[in-house]
Amino acid sequence: MANGDKGTHVTQLRSKTPDENAAENGLKLGRLGDYVGFRMRRVQNQLSADFAAASAHYGIRAGLFSSLALIEANPGLSQQELSSTVGLDKSITVQIVDELEKRGWAKRERSTVDRRRHALTIQPEGKKTLDDLFNIMKGVEAEVLAQLSAEERPIFDAALDRMYAVFHR
Repeated sequence: MANGDKGTHVTQLRSKTPDENAAENGLKLGRLGDYVGFRMRRVQNQLSADFAAASAHYGIRAGLFSSLALIEANPGLSQQELSSTVGLDKSITVQIVDELEKRGWAKRERSTVDRRRHALTIQPEGKKTLDDLFNIMKGVEAEVLAQLSAEERPIFDAALDRMYAVFHR
């Protein structure tokens, strides 16, 4: 994009302010519209609700999808590592792993390196289910991500990563 196009591009991106969007529902956001956390949470809540509806036939609960995806990406991952990465309490993580095992999607075994540790691995049925769930997620996110141009997407991803990194310095 040429430098002369920047103003037009930003104007096209602007669309509506949070208050303008909320006004369509008869509500003003007031000061909440100034806070990125609130605005990100609104998008996340809608994406989560749409994903839950689209994947209802799997009967999954919060944390199951992300936990299974992390287990696939990190074979041998410990429950402790899973808990801290997903940001869930250890007792909730144990319940999630129990459910993943019950469904035959993941397996928990004592680590051969450290017997105090449980190593988690994805099972073939879990891999198949995860492929289906990622296809569902791709469809759910498609309309939202279509609001970003091909140039904006990597910038958006990098900005999210930088914001998240603030909490892990």
